[in-house]
Amino acid sequence: MNLAESISRQTFLQQIGTLGLAAALVPLQAMNQNRKIRVGLIGCGSVSGMYLPHLSKSPHVQLVSVCDIKPDRARAAADKYKVPNQYAHIDQMLAGAAFDLLVNLTNMQEHGRLNRLAIMAGKHVWSEKPMANTYQEGRALLDLAIQKKVRIWGAPAVVNSPQFAFMAKAINEGKIGKVAAAHAHYGHLGPTWSAFFYEQGGGSLPDLGVYNLATLSGLLGPVKSVVAMTNVLTTERQVDDKGKIKVEAEDNAMVLMQHASGALSHVQCGFNYFDPYGHEGSGQEKPTISIVGTRGAMHLIGYDWKPFGVDMATLDDEKGKRYATDAGSYVWEQGASVIAESLVTGSEPLIAAEHALHVLEIIEAARKSQATGQRINLSSTFKWPVV
Repeated sequence: MNLAESISRQTFLQQIGTLGLAAALVPLQAMNQNRKIRVGLIGCGSVSGMYLPHLSKSPHVQLVSVCDIKPDRARAAADKYKVPNQYAHIDQMLAGAAFDLLVNLTNMQEHGRLNRLAIMAGKHVWSEKPMANTYQEGRALLDLAIQKKVRIWGAPAVVNSPQFAFMAKAINEGKIGKVAAAHAHYGHLGPTWSAFFYEQGGGSLPDLGVYNLATLSGLLGPVKSVVAMTNVLTTERQVDDKGKIKVEAEDNAMVLMQHASGALSHVQCGFNYFDPYGHEGSGQEKPTISIVGTRGAMHLIGYDWKPFGVDMATLDDEKGKRYATDAGSYVWEQGASVIAESLVTGSEPLIAAEHALHVLEIIEAARKSQATGQRINLSSTFKWPVV
């Protein structure tokens, strides 16, 4: 780095410190309402089977290209959803048909690298979780996006559900008093279709726990410190793409968090959980998130990525009732479609890169706590309350 670049970088960081990160982000400008966001999607595996149907139905999206290192998968996706361009490498995709937004559905270990290439090429990015493999890498991606005058967002999109909105409003209005504690859980017996879930950079925290971590931090505010235990309970797995493998990333996790508000919350997740509802969660209508305050308690019914309602009881209504029963209006794969609509209309989405980065730092802190046996303080934050 030469002196001019160093001064420019220093000035840039000073501006962020003075103005705040939100002020440094590129503001979304409303486009012509008839304009569609041109989308290039990379990673045509199992998750694309949910994303592509949703994107293809969005009035704000034009599917321009698909890409996969297994060309037959890209070809099959292009044929099924009538996408005009297909590529076998991201370099070909970025040099090919023009598009505005990269939707990254690749193995999580590749997210940071591919997201950086897209930002360098001047593309907005929607990334499945996590948006990078480390908090430092994710922070650098966000800084780079600001420099390149583009935006990056990361899954999950749990803050978009009507159930999250109801719970956030109830908390913010003091309906359940001062929040003391919360608990969330999500687990199943683990994916079988790919080894990456169990390799370094994978794990149950960035695949499963990430939903609960995003929900609880979104509801209760930024996390100050973390204490956690993680381990590998099933040391070998049989997976479709590599046969029998040694499990390297945690498949069992317990994470305890202290929020800036003083509330304590707990998330448990893993790939060793008997779950009669299976990986798809069909029919799960039991509480998976509970929040307790001095005047009441709330319970999210269904998984936070597939919620059905919220049960709430308070001092004013001790018997309680079910609220926010608008099941089906929110789906977990809607994030990229929401971002496309925001890019067209100029409206800032509830999903924020800073929140995704905060969740990533929580995951890193949980692993560090396990490795050191210590309580780990966090440095990141995000705009709160979310709703």
